[in-house]
Amino acid sequence: MFERFSHGYYLGEMYVQPRSDDAAAIKRADHERVNEQLYGDESGIARLDNPLVMKVGTQHFPVVGDDDVPTGTLALPEAAVPEDLKLRLPGRSEVFLANAERAGDLLRFTGWEGDTGDPAEYA
Repeated sequence: MFERFSHGYYLGEMYVQPRSDDAAAIKRADHERVNEQLYGDESGIARLDNPLVMKVGTQHFPVVGDDDVPTGTLALPEAAVPEDLKLRLPGRSEVFLANAERAGDLLRFTGWEGDTGDPAEYA
């Protein structure tokens, strides 16, 4: 789904669509699988509920798991869709996924109101 792009990010392509909910989300099973792959260690210890951080267009989003989102889809809060994406949604788009260290920095910087645990602490 994602390939290493740089020191801080992976790059992938997803179907991106707006949604009425306040949080960005992907399918819960996809969210847990990505958490395991990126933040897990050799012993398999990982926090599967930790938010991922994805960048679409010009904006970063803390991304949670949601069973109502179709697999392979990133659902963004309609009110938060960046202007550079509004005319292209719904549709396929490049998505950058922050690695554990970068995600922790971004979550602290953005003031994530959910669990404030650092993804890097669980890797």
